[in-house]
Amino acid sequence: MSKSEIAELPLLDAEDAVPCCPPITAGELSQADAEKMAAMFKALSDPVRLRLFSRIASFAGGEACVCDISDIGVSQPTVSHHLKKLREAGLLTSERRGTWVYYQVAPSVVAGMAAMLDLRT
Repeated sequence: MSKSEIAELPLLDAEDAVPCCPPITAGELSQADAEKMAAMFKALSDPVRLRLFSRIASFAGGEACVCDISDIGVSQPTVSHHLKKLREAGLLTSERRGTWVYYQVAPSVVAGMAAMLDLRT
């Protein structure tokens, strides 16, 4: 485990989420919205990325040092590659502190994706 302090992140409810895109039931997605959502789902479609995302999302305090999440059965360069893909898709944010990089799920991304897929609206 890292020796740095981890800040508490606010938990967001689906009602408070700002979806990245309009709900599916609101009408046809625009080209830009469809591309944005496809990139997010594509990033999560890889089992290693999904495990990394889940690990970060469930980490105490909502933030994880790369040193705490890299033991998932693949090499460190592979972990870095997958974390980069998750960041590029807008699913994670990162911050360098000294020699370590800390990751957190982008604010409201999970609730926003759920709201986008909510068929009740």
